[in-house]
Amino acid sequence: MAQADLADLEVFAAVARARSFRSVARLRGVSASTLSEALRRLETRLGVRLLNRTTRSVTPTEAGQRLLERLAPALSEVSAALDAVNGFRDSPTGTLRLNVPGAVARLVLPLIVGPFLKAHPGISLEIITDDSFIDVLAAGFDAGIRYDERLEKDMIAVPIGPSVQRFVTAASPAYLPQHGRPRHPRDLLRHACIRHRFAHGVMLPWEFEREGEVLKISPAGQLIANTIDLEISAAIQGLGVIGTFEGFLEPALKSGDLVPVLDDWQQSFSGPFLYYPSRQHMPAPLRAFVDFIKAGREP
Repeated sequence: MAQADLADLEVFAAVARARSFRSVARLRGVSASTLSEALRRLETRLGVRLLNRTTRSVTPTEAGQRLLERLAPALSEVSAALDAVNGFRDSPTGTLRLNVPGAVARLVLPLIVGPFLKAHPGISLEIITDDSFIDVLAAGFDAGIRYDERLEKDMIAVPIGPSVQRFVTAASPAYLPQHGRPRHPRDLLRHACIRHRFAHGVMLPWEFEREGEVLKISPAGQLIANTIDLEISAAIQGLGVIGTFEGFLEPALKSGDLVPVLDDWQQSFSGPFLYYPSRQHMPAPLRAFVDFIKAGREP
């Protein structure tokens, strides 16, 4: 039997874990056909089918599952061995892949990415924005960023960005005289509200809290979107009340284009966390990023 190429084996493992050629191709910046060709090449060399492929799904065959179970630890050891060389460099090299929600990409990472990459010119940073909750390892990421209620168990979590954030509601000065100012969250059920639907289809209720009382409201309105810039623009034009991260609305609130409503009900929550698996060996780019984050939060 011809010896299998290590790169083709690594492609097989990534696709088998993600169960998708497209997601792995998008992550690596290559075409799905390139990965498919690597898989065909490997199957030809081994003389056995490793993945069942249809237009809708990719699943390991029995042989593919057996190979993946034996291969994953070996590939991890190879990666660890190669990464150990980084300890002899003045600055670590390699690629760090992060999966982050849209709010973090907009409000937190712009203040971190530039200084981090300047401090570590040998590291390439790849950031994929995704508001769903995924298995970061299975999808080929080194780490993810999420809020504490979405963190997986058995993961190490490091605070990143602001320690406290707020969800706020606001409307344009032109909207309120016409429709009245809400005095209680339930009043929003009689108002036009601009809602946000995430890419995975979920539209979260708006949550409010005052003096221990917590309310969740799902108001209606003319506009539902998944683009925050469009939602803010609609609110400024007087199309309704918007509810979102305070950081998104801060410029419009400062300029007076929007004014806060129900400010005494606005709920604060803990900021995001960088999370990654607990393991004996941490890739050098991830270690550098964790150290950078921790150093930036030291008093």
